[in-house]
Amino acid sequence: MARPIDDSLGDDMTDEEVLAEFRAAEALLEGHFILSSGLRSPRYLQCARVLMDPRRAARLAEALAARIPGELRGRIAAVVSPAMGGVIVGHEMGRALDMPAMFVERPTGTFELRRGFRLDPGAEVLMMEDVVTTGLSSREAILAIEAAGGRVIAAGTLVDRSNGTVDLGVPFFPLIRLDVPTYEPDAVPPELAAIPAIKPGSRAA
Repeated sequence: MARPIDDSLGDDMTDEEVLAEFRAAEALLEGHFILSSGLRSPRYLQCARVLMDPRRAARLAEALAARIPGELRGRIAAVVSPAMGGVIVGHEMGRALDMPAMFVERPTGTFELRRGFRLDPGAEVLMMEDVVTTGLSSREAILAIEAAGGRVIAAGTLVDRSNGTVDLGVPFFPLIRLDVPTYEPDAVPPELAAIPAIKPGSRAA
């Protein structure tokens, strides 16, 4: 059931304004990074650090919420994000949209809705991520939401690292697209291979 559209959301932000928030949080990193997908990259936006300040997290979520068309925004009944990376930004999107925020997690390797979280049958959901690279975890989260009875009608992320190639099967709203090269581990250029690789994300492997 559609609800009244809230037009009181914060203003959208330019890419430079978004990057300024990451720089202020010392979250725009340069080096040799191992992404959660296993790919390698010379640049990384550490979303956990930029979300550490609740006021900054609220600004970013409100800016992203403002990008979702009003008609679509008015249909969203819940925000669901994959743990761990999406938990904070999902909560902030729930606040921005004035909707419940939940998360799916992998207790046995497959995403599922736990902790007493429930979705009404057919509930229309925004799936919210912090970073999307290949879209694999996003698609897995969407499957888990559908298995729990929800229907994902849109997806959002703070950072789209896919170079515009990801297809989640629903309208996709990134706050910023970070178009930097990524490499397979066995195809890293020499200048990057000369730098020790680190894994800045939440997954150890």
